[in-house]
Amino acid sequence: MVTGELRSQIDRIWDSFWTGGISNPLEVIEQITYLLFIRRLDELHTLEERKAARLRRPMARRLFPEGTDPKGRPYEDLRWSRFRHFAAPEMFAVVGEHVFPFLRTLGGDGSTYSHHMRDARFTIPTPALLSRVVDMLEAVPMEETDTKGDIYEYMLGKIATAGQNGQFRTPRHIIQLMVEMTAPVPQDIIVDPASGTCGFLVAAQEHVQRHHAEALLEDAAREHFHHHMFHGFDFDATMLRIGSMNMLLHGVENPDVRYRDSLAQDHAEDAERYTLVLANPPFAGSLDAETVAKDLTAIVRTRKTELLFLALFLRLLKPGGRAAVIVPDGVLFGSSKAHKELRRMLVEDHRLEGVVSLPSGVFRPYAGVSCGILFFTRTDSGGTDPVWFYDMQADGWSLDDKRTPLLPEAKLGPAPAEALVPEEHTRNNLPDALSRWRQRAREERNRPRTAQSFCVPREDIAAAGYDLSLNRYKEVVREEVAHRSPREILSELRRLEAEISEGMARLEGMLS
Repeated sequence: MVTGELRSQIDRIWDSFWTGGISNPLEVIEQITYLLFIRRLDELHTLEERKAARLRRPMARRLFPEGTDPKGRPYEDLRWSRFRHFAAPEMFAVVGEHVFPFLRTLGGDGSTYSHHMRDARFTIPTPALLSRVVDMLEAVPMEETDTKGDIYEYMLGKIATAGQNGQFRTPRHIIQLMVEMTAPVPQDIIVDPASGTCGFLVAAQEHVQRHHAEALLEDAAREHFHHHMFHGFDFDATMLRIGSMNMLLHGVENPDVRYRDSLAQDHAEDAERYTLVLANPPFAGSLDAETVAKDLTAIVRTRKTELLFLALFLRLLKPGGRAAVIVPDGVLFGSSKAHKELRRMLVEDHRLEGVVSLPSGVFRPYAGVSCGILFFTRTDSGGTDPVWFYDMQADGWSLDDKRTPLLPEAKLGPAPAEALVPEEHTRNNLPDALSRWRQRAREERNRPRTAQSFCVPREDIAAAGYDLSLNRYKEVVREEVAHRSPREILSELRRLEAEISEGMARLEGMLS
């Protein structure tokens, strides 16, 4: 959690870019990403030096080679700990003419970070701005993984608050709810086919580290965690770089974050590979038929992106794999043949477990579209019964364009640090949703359909044409209003008139 002085430091760094001439928030975060990566390289090289000195052996891995670069500059000068002490003009020349060309040659180590740095471009316009930003970043404490991750998440949040490219970010508390409800374990293989800044993957790794720290002490589990557990696809190079750095600063050494047009490329190599899908894919309408991967249209014949992504999730999951994905409301009740067929597949061929209806303001100020979260497991043999529905009415923030918190920070999110009192539940439904989800096979089955959550048998859903909108099944309590005759109303009015006259007479007597 970024608070107090640390928040002020990050705000000052951000403001320096804006006043220095870089106004695009994505460009700001990209340049900060490069600088953090350069600092991280120096930290790793220093660790290797210390290890070699302690073991009295040559360095096993040199990130900065000995000697000079192709332009004759000593590689030692390319290290963060060296160039940050240079005068501003020399620092600017070293970073622009030597460090960035060096970054673009790092792909040989095979890491996802070095791969995405191949196209790194230095766009900081002046030596003064670079010197100021380097000094401020050096002052930010980033020794702890948790602190690094929180700082980067806070900066990513500024992409949204700056009013541009907010579509790349699902609110963190909604991501955390989906992760808590799917409860990733160290054996999972997790994918987000529209990963953006890797928010879902970051939340998943945080959950695993928090709940399974002892399991990760084993060598095999740790190897899986750092190299094989997390997979993200995107077709935006900037997002890939930002997402990769987000994972690095949260302590994952080498996640699989790579370029892929998820709906256009065939998925033979990734089919039935993953045990958990977490995603909020973009829904852009319809694609040209010739651009859609044939293995997706074999599942459902459509060009609508929201349906193609659902087909993709089923394609990627292993049998027994589960998914938590955000979909527009049209997926839940759309009347086209493709809509109905895909919902029928989820209900009859696999196991649809839950539908959470989100408030329409969750994605404001960028979109007011109503969405829901689908939870399902690929089984290839059915198993739906019943389906759990939850009517989320408040997520802890105002549902207008300002999206201001309605509770103290310690009482926000699905697992708040402080317990909510009953009246606070009306402002943050997330803890209640998580609690009820965990009871969906027990107490939840007995709730009436007038409640905020309830279960619906598979037969009822099939009879409704596989409509998955909550309002299709929710029952509304109607209070009966007592009707009185005109004679009774007149009698009541005369009684009240008499009481008023008596009271007035008593008051006049007291005054006289």
